[in-house]
Amino acid sequence: MHSKLRNIGLILLGAVAGVLVSLNFQAVAERAARAPLPVEELRAFTEVFGAIKTNYVETVEDKKLITEAINGMLSGLDPHSAYLDAEAFRELQVGTQGQFGGLGIEVGMEDGFVKVISPIEDTPAFRAGVKPGDLIVKLDDTPVKGMTLNDAVKRMRGKPGTQITLTISRKGEAAPIVVTLTRAVIRVQSVKSKLIEPGYAWVRVSQFQEATADNLVRHLEGLFKQGPVKGLVLDLRNDPGGLLHGAVAISSAFLKPKSLVVSTDGRIEEAKRKFFASPDDYGARAARNDVLKSLPAAAKTVPMVVLVNGGSASASEIVAGALQDHKRAVVIGTQTFGKGSVQTIMPLGNNTAIKLTTARYYTPSGRSIQAKGITPDIVVEDPADVQARVREADLQRHLGNGQDKEDEKKPAAAPRAAKPAPAPAATTKPVEMGSKDDFQLAQAIAYLKGEPVKQPPSVAQTQKQN
Repeated sequence: MHSKLRNIGLILLGAVAGVLVSLNFQAVAERAARAPLPVEELRAFTEVFGAIKTNYVETVEDKKLITEAINGMLSGLDPHSAYLDAEAFRELQVGTQGQFGGLGIEVGMEDGFVKVISPIEDTPAFRAGVKPGDLIVKLDDTPVKGMTLNDAVKRMRGKPGTQITLTISRKGEAAPIVVTLTRAVIRVQSVKSKLIEPGYAWVRVSQFQEATADNLVRHLEGLFKQGPVKGLVLDLRNDPGGLLHGAVAISSAFLKPKSLVVSTDGRIEEAKRKFFASPDDYGARAARNDVLKSLPAAAKTVPMVVLVNGGSASASEIVAGALQDHKRAVVIGTQTFGKGSVQTIMPLGNNTAIKLTTARYYTPSGRSIQAKGITPDIVVEDPADVQARVREADLQRHLGNGQDKEDEKKPAAAPRAAKPAPAPAATTKPVEMGSKDDFQLAQAIAYLKGEPVKQPPSVAQTQKQN
């Protein structure tokens, strides 16, 4: 038997080498040319493959074994690298266009469970009261423990109108919370705006999609046509990110031409890039197709505040970091999520792909945001945000910061302003962003008007006691 398995292993060793060649990744080929393949490790892999094929209690297809092996390789790297089967790859492409079927939550994996990073506004999950930091432990009657993130997301997405029951563990709640949600077509309106009062405008970007820059220009045109704008608030709270070129475009709308927006650095040459406030770097094919060409000129000079919180991640952190470093805007709010890595989608040629972390990104001053986030210039807590926030540094196998070797695996330091005492989750009503009850927005407007910036009463009282 051992001899038979060994022969199968040697045959499969050649098969694995063939798979590696078929992927045709230039970076893999270059590294393979410099160093020999790990023959002993590949032999162990093929022997396990052969043992399963020969001895497992049921017949297992080769495709399933190889797919699960690829899944394991990627999921063991960091929380954002993943294998995308045909369905997941298709949904990713649809999602960047701002429409997909599902519940409306940005999620990650923690301790084998699905952890909510941020619910998307005006979606079934948001309306049902799903909160950042919630731990989803069951989907219908199926425990989440043991699922991959892709499997869990697949179960949560589905045909609009169908239902799914989530069992949620929430910090501060003694018993699990059970909610039944009806799936819907999630149409994310990535840009909203309004005049908060004469002369002071609010623009919210909830996600960075293909059309976000076009939408921003239209909203700014409408705002500036209503009269002189004395101050502008760019609201990036609970914005989980999206497309890199979208972040570069939104930053470019407010920065001087040719200003450095963000740089990326990885192991291969293609990962070492600098992106400037230029049509070439935010997706325009030619000057006549510049998505920012009709932008009101005053957008480059209007006094600005950027609002952020623990749900501001990735592309939104790029924008906040760029405007902060260039001193174009004052950042107000709380520490951001800290996702400072770049994922590259690499199609495999069979309608599948891998999403691979290939670089860290850096603000114009050279700061790595990974596992740390953006620290606001002025910390203002949100009295309605009483749930414990999950951040990049809290995720298992998170990528280190790359600059701080001692602390790269530790959570980022929290802002010094004290958190309000948590209220019972059941009695906490979410505050609509941009409404008259939006405390952080009110403080941003106060700053633009030259008035004192306040803290919520509970925080102010704690600071006074200290």
